[in-house]
Amino acid sequence: MINKLAASELVLNDDGSVYHLNLLPEDLADKVLLVGDPDRVPKVSKFFDTIEIKKNKREFYTHTGTLRGERITVMSTGIGTENIDIVMNELDALVNIDLKAKEFKKEHKSLELFRMGTCGSVNPDIEVNNMLVTQNVVGLDGLMHFYQDYQFENEFSKNFLEKFPYERIKPMLYFSDWAEDIADYYADAKYRGNTATFPGFYAPQGRQLRLKALDDQFLETLNDLGVSNFEMETSAIYGLSKLLGHKAITVNCVIANRRRGEFASDHHASEKMMIEWVLDRIIK
Repeated sequence: MINKLAASELVLNDDGSVYHLNLLPEDLADKVLLVGDPDRVPKVSKFFDTIEIKKNKREFYTHTGTLRGERITVMSTGIGTENIDIVMNELDALVNIDLKAKEFKKEHKSLELFRMGTCGSVNPDIEVNNMLVTQNVVGLDGLMHFYQDYQFENEFSKNFLEKFPYERIKPMLYFSDWAEDIADYYADAKYRGNTATFPGFYAPQGRQLRLKALDDQFLETLNDLGVSNFEMETSAIYGLSKLLGHKAITVNCVIANRRRGEFASDHHASEKMMIEWVLDRIIK
């Protein structure tokens, strides 16, 4: 492994901060909440007791402060696993690379990463406005195939691959699961499930405007294979966390049930409920 990184590999801003996140190591807490929407960041940090850092660049907004005496960061990632690739690598660089020397640190630091978002369900038995924690995840975007050392297999992945009928998509699939040793934070969540991370909002999620989706039964097929819900980030968060040695867990508030055609009557209220629910559990 190369120990000294070239300037083209670890790109920094003029102030020495990592390129996209615009953060310095001291700006980051050990517990990091990851949200998609930049507008959700102040909705989370308004519950903090203090806010010491407010920084942003592009879609990446970060607030760091304290809550009940503990330091915590909330950061927006934007949409999609391609953004998560940026976020995860730069978060790791902040804690495990000496940015000035551009060398790997001898001591590894592990972050606790809490993905907090909304999702749709493909299981007709899952009720909206409830919390669903992702135990297993299948990525349909192909990202982790670009990383040399990534391998993951468990009973969920073996069963899914054996029965997945879409040969065009099958080579893109990869799998991961939660960091079990931080799962107790969310022990009282109503649902634990298996999540599908999609590379798009329309055809990948079965929506059809002027373009036809691959298969009208795609969501039902995923449910038959054990998938309970879908979103657009978790597979990359879980997969990259395993490679980089961080601990990650996703909780989503279910705001839609696609099989029953239901949508939360007030998704803003659902979002607020989720934020308070999470903060009450990860910071005692």
